[in-house]
Order: sequence, then C-alpha cells, then structure tokens
Amino acid sequence: MPDTGDIMTESRLASAAPLPPKRSPRTLLLSGLAALVVLGAVIWGLYYLLVSSHYVSTDDAYVGADTAEITPLISGQVIGLPVVETQGIKAGQTVLVLDPADAQVAVDQAKAALAQAERQVRGYFANDTALAAQVAARHASVAQADAQILSAQSDLDRAKTDLDRRQALAKSGAVSGDELTTAQNRFATAQAALASAKAARAAAIANQGAAAGSREINEALIAGTDVDDNPDVQAAKARLAAAELMLSRTVIKAPIDGILSKRAVQIGQQVQPGAVTMQIVPTSNMYVDANFKEVQLAKVRPGDSVILTSDLYGDGVKFHGRVRGVSGGTGSAFSLIPAQNASGNWIKIIQRLPVRVVLDPAELRAHPLRVGLSMKATIKVSPSRY
Repeated sequence: MPDTGDIMTESRLASAAPLPPKRSPRTLLLSGLAALVVLGAVIWGLYYLLVSSHYVSTDDAYVGADTAEITPLISGQVIGLPVVETQGIKAGQTVLVLDPADAQVAVDQAKAALAQAERQVRGYFANDTALAAQVAARHASVAQADAQILSAQSDLDRAKTDLDRRQALAKSGAVSGDELTTAQNRFATAQAALASAKAARAAAIANQGAAAGSREINEALIAGTDVDDNPDVQAAKARLAAAELMLSRTVIKAPIDGILSKRAVQIGQQVQPGAVTMQIVPTSNMYVDANFKEVQLAKVRPGDSVILTSDLYGDGVKFHGRVRGVSGGTGSAFSLIPAQNASGNWIKIIQRLPVRVVLDPAELRAHPLRVGLSMKATIKVSPSRY
C-alpha cells in the first residue's frame, strides 16, 4: 500500500500547479462572430453555386409594344372622329372618317364611263353583223360589175361588126353617110359603156376591200371576248374599282385591338397622306426590353425562361416570359452621337445590351401593362452551360 505521507505530498504539489487562463467575454464574442461569418460565407457560396449562379437579373427593363400608326392614304377633311384618347379599340372599328364628296364624284364618273364602254362594245358586236352584210353586198356589186362588163363588151362587139359592115358598104355607095355616122356613134357609145362598166367594177372591188377592212378592224376589237371580257370594259371596271377604293379609304378602321393613344387630329382638320393621326397600342401583344450588363449575358440564350415583376402591380404579381433574342448592339452604339472611345482620356464603362422578352398573352389579359412601365427581369440560365 502507498504511504499516506506520499499521497498528501502529491496532493499539495497538484494544488500548487498553475490553472489555464480563462477567456474574456469579448474574446468569446469575436470568436462567435468569426464563426458566423465563416458559416455565412460557406452558405452564400453554396447558394451561389447551386442557385444564384443560374440566374441573372436587372431592374433596367421597360415594357414595349409594336404599335399601329393610323395614317390616311388620301387627303381630306376630317368629318368624323368617333374615338377618344385611352379608349379600348377593337380591330375593324372605325376610328376616323374623311369627307367622301370628291371620292363619291369620282365613283359616279367611273360608273358612267363603264356604262358607256359597255354600250360601245355592244355596238362593236352589232356592227360586225352589219359589216358582214356590207362585205356580201360589195361582193355582189363586183359580180354585177362583171356582168355589166360582159354586156358592154357584147354591145361593143356588135357595134364594131355593124360599123365594119357599114364602112365596107359605104365604099360602093350602098350605105348613106347618115347610117355610117350612126354606126360610128353606136360603136363609140359601146366603147364608153365598156369603159364605164370596167370603172364600176374597179369601184366595186375597192368598196369590197374597204368593207372587208372595216370588218377586220371591228373583229379585232371583239375577237375572243364577250362584252364583260372586252379590254375597254375591263379598263373601265379597273377605273371604277380604283375610285371605289379611294372612297373606301375615307373611312379608316383600326387594324388591331388595343388602346388608342397620341391622337393628334380634330374634327375639321385637313389631313394629308402619310400623316400620323393616332396610335393603337396592343395590350395583349407586349414585350419587355431588359437591359442587362454585358458581363451577365455570356450564358443567356433565346428560349430561356424569364420571371418578371412590374412596379405597377408589385412583387405579388409575376409575369412569365421567354427570351426572344439579344439586340445587335448596345444603346450607346445606336445613340444619336455614338461614344468616341479612341480618345486618350477613355474610361471603360460596362455596357448594357437589350434583351427582348416576350410575355404570356393570358397573363397580360389578366394584368394589363402599358408601354414604358418599369419591370424587373430575372433570366434562368440552363446549368448545362457551366
């Protein structure tokens, strides 16, 4: 057994050994804060790697839309303006009416010209029958002239024979001078009659050619067509259609559904073709142009899903969209006075590039937006791009 004195000695020595120093409350607090900072950094790093690095966000985003500009195609005085600013418009609804008086007169004139053309073409068809009869009559006249030539030739032959006989007998004194003179006159008359018959035949042939030519001209005007298909009638119909088109353009209708904005015309105002009188903003077909920093866009691709919130409705209403595409240049590159970065005092500035985001039409109908409203956009990037 150990000696009792040794045990007491060892106890005194142990009680005499120095105790470890105690930490102050400040040291413990700083150690705790350091541990919390390290833990927070670890948690933030894990959150960034697993969640935050898959998203890029910006609050530099604004609502846009492809608005429809209402521009008249003809000049005229405004006599009807059945819409007001901020009014909801349906496609096909009348938004502007111009004075139709001049256009109506042009339509009436075109209708009269069409009726005249139709009557004229019907006359062509009627003339064809008449000209065909004239050609046949001229042909008969030629035949009649041929018969007259044969008759005149026969009379001339008889007169020649009779004259020859009288001249032969006159030498023996068997025929008086009066008979010889009469025979000579008949011969001369027969010659003249033959010449007249030949001239009449020539005239008949000329008339026959003229009648045939007139008919050919008339046939060229109506060949292969009827009254409705005739070129003159078709041209008159085209002029009438053009006049009616001008008349229809005196009533201007909305091309799309939307909200009427920027009305810049009043009753009685004279408007000119191409002048913008008002705009229609389509509330169901809007988009957002989100301006992201260039360092955020390396992994953004068309088709990426986007979550957006509007300052109008707050964070409680979320819009869902898709990336349609990225603009071909930054805003500064397309500005009126582009930046000149070749100067010696150049300072690098991170640029922003517009990203076009299309919105869900159903969500737009439930929560309508307006052009120019501020938005916050967050794009989810596919993890496979890392």
